[in-house]
Amino acid sequence: MDNVCARPRTATAKVGRMTKWEYATVPLLVHATKQILDTWGEDGWELVQVVPGPNNPEQLVAYLKREKSA
Repeated sequence: MDNVCARPRTATAKVGRMTKWEYATVPLLVHATKQILDTWGEDGWELVQVVPGPNNPEQLVAYLKREKSA
């Protein structure tokens, strides 16, 4: 009889170094959102999420990340 409780297959380990990230939080001005995000994007930052500000829900905060330089 076959063993129906076989171990799951393990994922192949990644060869090389693990990617390291740095993060930034940026307040967004409603009238200049695109310009602000374009400026950060030109510096290699990727937008992760936009959320309401902690003290003022009408103020938006952008969370960005980019690969950390060696």
